[in-house]
Amino acid sequence: MNAKIITITNHKGGVGKTTTAISLAHALTMLNRKVLLVDFDPQGQCATALGMDPEGGVFNLLLQRQDPHQWVRLTGRENLNLIPGDHSTATAQIVISAESRSIDAIAIQLQPFSRDFDYLILDTAPSVGGIQERAIWASDFVIVPTATEFLSADGVRHVVELMQALARREWRGKLLGVLPTFYDETTRETKSTLESLSATFGNRLCAPIHRATILRECAAEGVTIFEKDPTSRAANEYKTLAEMILKF
Repeated sequence: MNAKIITITNHKGGVGKTTTAISLAHALTMLNRKVLLVDFDPQGQCATALGMDPEGGVFNLLLQRQDPHQWVRLTGRENLNLIPGDHSTATAQIVISAESRSIDAIAIQLQPFSRDFDYLILDTAPSVGGIQERAIWASDFVIVPTATEFLSADGVRHVVELMQALARREWRGKLLGVLPTFYDETTRETKSTLESLSATFGNRLCAPIHRATILRECAAEGVTIFEKDPTSRAANEYKTLAEMILKF
């Protein structure tokens, strides 16, 4: 069985993409799935948030003509592996654009992992041009985290427009869901934004992830929410997201 590829993306930063990618990846391993997390963000935050050092694994994955398995790193969590990124990912982006690599360039590079894992989770930068586009093309599903505020929600529209453009080029993936993050039901703006998202996306709107200081603490400490506090609301919310994904 081939791995399912899920890209986590939004055109706006600060919406919880990396937190979602890491938390979802770890949640899936706790449901007995083998997961490879790939960090296409030049900030290399997946490694940092997992207590590891950023390195140029993604640069090598995209540009080196070698067995890509050598760029996979163990995270110390059962069934959770990582291809880390760092600032060199931005250089890879420049090369890919300059060489006009085909839209399926990332899909081709990920193909060797298709039978090694149940899921590949791709974390992307807010706007990495060709990498973001090619990561979406490689994916079976896309999850778009969005903070429950107007400007962030507007970023969802740009991602949806990109997916529509790719679909016209015969992309076979689809939007798995829009994931509201930093939700706080006590504020008028977040409630209004959630209502607007619900009206637009209907059953493609995932249950929201509430604003939680503990998620920021996890990143600073290099642990996941399931290691920090597996009984917390945030842990339960990401576990629910993982359980939903298993149905697709």
